[in-house]
Amino acid sequence: MNPAQTSPNPESQPPLTGVTVLEVGVFMAAPFAAMQLADLGARVVKVEDPRSGDPVRASGPFLEGESSPYLRLNRNKESVALDLKSPTGKQAFLALVREADVVIENLRPGAMARLGLDAESIWAENPRVVYASGSGWGQDGPLAPLPGLDIMAQARSGIMSITGTPGGEPVKVGVPVCDLVCGLYLSLAVTAALRERDRTGIGQAIDVSLFEAGVSLAVWEAGKYFATGEVGGPLGSAHQSQAPYQAFETSDGWITIGANTPNTWAGFCRTLGMTDELADERYSDATRRHARRGELLDVIESRTRARTTADLLAALGEAGVPCAPINDYGQVFTDDHLAARNFFWDAPHPALGPVRQIGSPMRLSRSPAVRGVAGPPLGGDTRAVLTRHGVPGDVVDAIAGPAGTPDTAPTDESVAVPRRPQPPAPGEGA
Repeated sequence: MNPAQTSPNPESQPPLTGVTVLEVGVFMAAPFAAMQLADLGARVVKVEDPRSGDPVRASGPFLEGESSPYLRLNRNKESVALDLKSPTGKQAFLALVREADVVIENLRPGAMARLGLDAESIWAENPRVVYASGSGWGQDGPLAPLPGLDIMAQARSGIMSITGTPGGEPVKVGVPVCDLVCGLYLSLAVTAALRERDRTGIGQAIDVSLFEAGVSLAVWEAGKYFATGEVGGPLGSAHQSQAPYQAFETSDGWITIGANTPNTWAGFCRTLGMTDELADERYSDATRRHARRGELLDVIESRTRARTTADLLAALGEAGVPCAPINDYGQVFTDDHLAARNFFWDAPHPALGPVRQIGSPMRLSRSPAVRGVAGPPLGGDTRAVLTRHGVPGDVVDAIAGPAGTPDTAPTDESVAVPRRPQPPAPGEGA
């Protein structure tokens, strides 16, 4: 089954219909990028090691032996189990390359070259291929050979230096932001390179790193440093240059408020009975308020602590002041607004039935994102994909087992696929 065939609007064609992507991805960056392309209609063939597959398959929690994170990170894809170190595995991969539009990988720099599958080798088979590489530090430069995981990128990119509270221990962003942003940049670069290929007829190489992806987010920090030389530090939930814009304690929890424009500041002060502060020139703009945010925090929380979160949300909302509660993920995944917008959806899986998915935030009016299948079983599409791409039957049988056997049968090296694979050594992959 082509995952791209299932869509909220059966009469529409997703934007990337007709694009074939080969993913040699592990962990997060390349798989997340390929998922974006699959959501937009590309046929994504995920090429996995037949002995263990993507290391995320070893990450719990597990549903009947299947990794729950894998089922969501790899939706709308087909899984082909190939040993790229074996002659038959490489032969099959190159057969897929000849009909592919994109190869996306995030192995350590040099790993694909050692397999004879670097960009130049791929272009020898198909010069139209867009070859996208994600890594910790980039394909060149002094850091390139080092292993790079999300937390290292968050650390070296400066993100951890401004995360947390003043004087507190180092804190990373709760989600793997460098991994995920790297993946988003990869998918954006791929779509741009495909558009460029429409004009030139040839592919090109893409190099995106977790490190540079993280540094690219420092919009406010760069604005400060390159203007004044000042180096920012952690501010808790507060904004880097404007106030009030942070979380405030209430009588029963917390609320986030952003009153950084003249109108919202006035509405905020009227709602909280802060008439003196509204008239005070020392608080006349967001920058001045930020310089006095400590004393302003005391004034504000002397009022917010006397009211419930729900009461403040209603009162500030009525005044047109941006505000929101701090939800945990149990509240997020049952949120009424997201439910009304049909954000979450169920993807079929051959063994598990419906698997709840996080929706794509890309809402296209005429060609909506694909809602296809959950992350596939390891090698579950090997025979179908290889046959579709014209791989000789004897090679298909050597890789996927004789016709009529499951695609996850032992490979040509007779290595059985474990149900719950072991994670790789640290540093393998980006």
